[in-house]
Amino acid sequence: MFLKLLKIEVGEDTVREIPFKKGLNLIIDETKTTTLQESGNNVGKTTVLRLIDFCLGGDGINVYKDSEFKDKTNTQIEAFLKESNVIISLIMKKDLDDNDSEEIIIRRNFLSYKNKIQEINGIHYNGKDFDLKLKQLVFDTNVERPTFRQMISKNIRYEKSRLDNTLKVLHFSTTFEQYEALYFFWFGIGTDTAYKKQMLYASKATEEALLRRLRKDGSLSEIKQSLSVIARDIQDLDKKKSKFNINEFYQEDLDKLNEVRADINRIATVIARLDIRREIILESKHELEKGRADIDVGQLEEIYKSAKRFIPDLHVKFSQMLSFHNSMLTEKIKFVTNEIPSIDADLSSLHRSLKLAITKESELAGNLKKSGAIEELEELVSKENLKYEQRGRYEEQQKQWETSTLKLEKILKELGEINAGIASQDATLEGRIAEFNRLFSSISERLYDEQFILSQDRNDRAIELKISSIGGNLGTGKKKGQIAAFDIAYIQFCDENYIPCLHFILHDQVESIHDNQLTLLAEIVGSSNIQFVVPVLHDKLPPDLKVEDYKILSLSQDDKLFRV
Repeated sequence: MFLKLLKIEVGEDTVREIPFKKGLNLIIDETKTTTLQESGNNVGKTTVLRLIDFCLGGDGINVYKDSEFKDKTNTQIEAFLKESNVIISLIMKKDLDDNDSEEIIIRRNFLSYKNKIQEINGIHYNGKDFDLKLKQLVFDTNVERPTFRQMISKNIRYEKSRLDNTLKVLHFSTTFEQYEALYFFWFGIGTDTAYKKQMLYASKATEEALLRRLRKDGSLSEIKQSLSVIARDIQDLDKKKSKFNINEFYQEDLDKLNEVRADINRIATVIARLDIRREIILESKHELEKGRADIDVGQLEEIYKSAKRFIPDLHVKFSQMLSFHNSMLTEKIKFVTNEIPSIDADLSSLHRSLKLAITKESELAGNLKKSGAIEELEELVSKENLKYEQRGRYEEQQKQWETSTLKLEKILKELGEINAGIASQDATLEGRIAEFNRLFSSISERLYDEQFILSQDRNDRAIELKISSIGGNLGTGKKKGQIAAFDIAYIQFCDENYIPCLHFILHDQVESIHDNQLTLLAEIVGSSNIQFVVPVLHDKLPPDLKVEDYKILSLSQDDKLFRV
């Protein structure tokens, strides 16, 4: 899919209409910085990238909020977007050279609830459905993971983390398993088990926590030996009881009493099991919430402000990272605590049953006293009931030990099978990487006379990818060039292997790339089936670059993007 057109509209009026073409697409800030008061900032050149990202499922907040600190909002732009009900439209096309090829038309605004516009080809989609529909249309897949936003993460690079990292393009809290799923997707290898693998690791953590808790109360061997002793004690008490000569009526009431007490023990045992399970789940929830609650936001905001003085290009907001991190924790908490409502309902029912059984026990015990119960026999019965209670508790602990152990064994077996399936793809992945490196090393050699290569490695949980250079270290400018070379090579690789992909790359801060390399990049993308969209200050462009051939939009302090 290629970018065809980005449109900004207010009612029936068009504020901007930005057409795209193949090759290099320049969004140029023409501001003349002849005085200290004039600046190449805040004219909206990077905002074009953010609006494209917004149409592709981004939250759009960074369109009007400061990229450094979340509490700094451009109130003028926010009011314009919301009060004027600005509509952003993005048209993507399968083939820019074929007028009849498939198009995807996306329309979004910045309002909420019933006033929200979020359409794909004229149909409104909410939340995950929007993500899923774009995934189907662009990548022809319905896999649950990776998400569409993860799939396109390396195509849209205006945030610092993606400008500094070629491969680690997701949030800092992203797990190895999530990256593994993304990497396999990039190289056209099935990822249908990726989401299951992530959930299995979450379940594994829960069962391991339960077993750790059980170990605090004693080992499995200790429980089994205790049950053996209790069984012998019950047998001895039964023999002593059998020596008593009592009337049939008394024995009948005593049997009923024992049955009720057995029910009480059984119910109490189940309640104890559910209480332990509930407590373990809530402890897991608490541990996850600590990751959110233990952060001193104010203090770290000050650190970020201090860092800004030393690193002017620092774009990542702490509060944004915190917000994303907390949303990830919320999803994990939701998964871990999904048993709680069922457990609470069972506990409520069991407590009612226990109350009824205790009432019945009291009635039967009263009847036995009235009928002249033998004190010694009652003492034996009391001791035996205590042993039954002890046995019930130990049996429940043993059951939890065995159940969790079996669950953990099953989880580990499934993880083993999934990892074995992934390992069986090693040769396929290695072959795809070799094909990719043919393109990647060629482009990087043309840019820097140095060959970059991609390789795979495996830790104890998942496959990782890494980039190295055949000689030399990467400076800032060379790092930006490496990222560009990677993204260009990837689209070429997809075309050669018939893998669906986005044929556009959005890069910010290309000023750190040397003039020669920027000119070469223009030549490379010009001869490829690629769109390379970059915002740039006019006076930072190479003098030998034919700017008019590549310019798609001119902005300045006198003609900003939104014209407000």
